[in-house]
Amino acid sequence: MNKFSLGRIIATDPALNAIQNAGQEPEFFLKRHVQGDWGMLDAHDKQLNDDALRDGERILSVYQTLKAERIWIVTEADRSTTTIFLPDEY
Repeated sequence: MNKFSLGRIIATDPALNAIQNAGQEPEFFLKRHVQGDWGMLDAHDKQLNDDALRDGERILSVYQTLKAERIWIVTEADRSTTTIFLPDEY
């Protein structure tokens, strides 16, 4: 069950390359994100995301591809845009 709207989905080329190089699809990570599986966040940051569902703040998830490359997914507070990118692109 989706917990929020993703809005327009954007992915950077390096993030797409990392996902594809691992033999995975962006949809796998987006599905986890929108269902409230925040990935590799600590308990404090997971709680911030849970609070953001209620308060309408920005949501961040962190995942690792099968080749150990980290990707970040951020949904903006207004839920207009979700971006997939690598941490060093932030």
